[in-house]
Amino acid sequence: MERKDLRNVAIIAHVDHGKTTLVDQMLRQSGVFRENQAVAERVMDSGDIERERGITILSKNASTVYKDVKINIIDTPGHADFGGEVERVLKMANGVLLLVDAAEGPMPQTRFVLQKALEQNLSIIVVVNKIDRPDARIKEVIDEVLLLLMDLGATDEQLDSPMIFCSGRAGTASYSPDVEGTDFMPLFETIVNYVKGPDVQPNAPLQCLVSCIDYNDFVGRTAIGRIDAGEMKVGQQVTVCDWHNKDLCKNAKVTALYTFEGVGKKAVESASAGDIVVFSGIEDVTIGNTVCAAGLPNPINFVKISDPTVEMTFSVNDSPFAGREGKFVTSRQIRDRLHKELLRDVALQVEDSPNSDSFKVMGRGEMHLSILIETMRREGYEFQVSPPKVLMKEGEDGKLQEPYELVVIDVPTECQGAVIEKLSSRKGELVEMHPQGDTRMRLEYRMPSRGLFGYRSEFLSATRGEGIMNTIFDGYGEYKGDLPTRTTGSLISFETGTAVTYGLYNAQERGVLFIPAGTEVYEGMVIGMNPKGDDMAVNVCKTKHLTNTRASGSDDALRLIPPRIFSLEEALDFLNTDELLEVTPKNFRIRKQILKNDLRMKATKGGRKV
Repeated sequence: MERKDLRNVAIIAHVDHGKTTLVDQMLRQSGVFRENQAVAERVMDSGDIERERGITILSKNASTVYKDVKINIIDTPGHADFGGEVERVLKMANGVLLLVDAAEGPMPQTRFVLQKALEQNLSIIVVVNKIDRPDARIKEVIDEVLLLLMDLGATDEQLDSPMIFCSGRAGTASYSPDVEGTDFMPLFETIVNYVKGPDVQPNAPLQCLVSCIDYNDFVGRTAIGRIDAGEMKVGQQVTVCDWHNKDLCKNAKVTALYTFEGVGKKAVESASAGDIVVFSGIEDVTIGNTVCAAGLPNPINFVKISDPTVEMTFSVNDSPFAGREGKFVTSRQIRDRLHKELLRDVALQVEDSPNSDSFKVMGRGEMHLSILIETMRREGYEFQVSPPKVLMKEGEDGKLQEPYELVVIDVPTECQGAVIEKLSSRKGELVEMHPQGDTRMRLEYRMPSRGLFGYRSEFLSATRGEGIMNTIFDGYGEYKGDLPTRTTGSLISFETGTAVTYGLYNAQERGVLFIPAGTEVYEGMVIGMNPKGDDMAVNVCKTKHLTNTRASGSDDALRLIPPRIFSLEEALDFLNTDELLEVTPKNFRIRKQILKNDLRMKATKGGRKV
């Protein structure tokens, strides 16, 4: 039986193709907000980090009503590291809006999310967005989308999917690229007329697959999912089971139940088949569990969460400045916070180490882990992290395999030579190469994930900041052997103290500095980069000897080159194998694993660079 009064629609796209902005306009034009209500831009990106970076990290739910039909909207992440979120939330949808940038066209994540939607036989509405861009190439992008659909084995019905042409920022949509729209009515009409309502069994026993989880300190763990059959009520006794874990069969009770209304949640006493609901009361519920009527376990098939591909070691900060800035600094506090993250992020894995002072943290990519580091830092945690490392596995033939990435790069034509040379040295294989307009070139590479560590900053330098690089996990493949590591060395502080202008002036002749005058430093702390490739200890605390003819005030005449200040991702990219990143609420400090210069020199001479 089809529910005519409901549509569950997910919005999928490559990163930065305009999903969240489009949802903003859909909510505004359907009357979710009052006319005089002050609403932030990208209202669905509720986290501070999401707003600052302009990316969606966690999927979000909202709803609106058009012509007496409730439309549940699921805004999904576009970045490849959060692709696991997309796989899961599509289980709640009956149709998808596939957003494609009118200038960039289909990108790696577009292929990934579209493939997942086609596998689940969802209705597809293609939305060509940002048609008001001056470099828009709408006709070519339409052809590229159709080619992608054919390449992914779409059915005839899916190849005939309707196309809508939008400007998410302007809030306009039309059925034709040649006709300028005035509002989003064509988009709403297409959703209601083309996407089918959920096919439900209202009189069958309860069956609800958990597609997302959340956690807060007040109600504990909450589950989000679509009711496939039956009805869910507050106070109802249920049985929890799992398709992949036949041993799981436990009884529980639903203590609170909500549906989505606008951008918020509305408490309800009951919800019926087809509704997307949030419920609490089931301890240890996780993604992939099926909540059924009491005593009638009937699990729903669910794709397992993909394994992590990158690991880092989080450890207690043991630098000379440990405990100065952080509120939470002990191994117990760090461990509790990491395990708390596991309650809401099932793509993450954490392993305790034998010495209990460090933890192996594994995720879907470098950005996945850097978001966790940044979140913990803002919450007041202080700790150290190791350089990222890929997770190897043994293939069926017994040979070592490593994770690979599909890399799509758009660069100015004159920069392509430098990019090709560098990626080839990092074991990248050129898959495809074709021009984008008259001045840019698109390159597609398949390469080991290891080959991308530390490359982003080099890429931006080689393309003068005009290059665009996107990556997506492309499975495991043959281990490619040793890769070239960082070619630059580190400038290391020789003593503990405060960096002064005179000391920094002498040190800047050796390379690029990372700190300004007045920065507190300690022995073994990395304060700059040596382009010659060797590590070098420098004394940035050194002051000028005073004589009758030379006064300390003459330091003001020394000109310092502005230091290079790293972001978190840039600092992680820069780390060498013998270095750590000290993370505090106020600072990032790169340091050597062995801080004492004499001990580090002995270890290096012994053949161990630490």
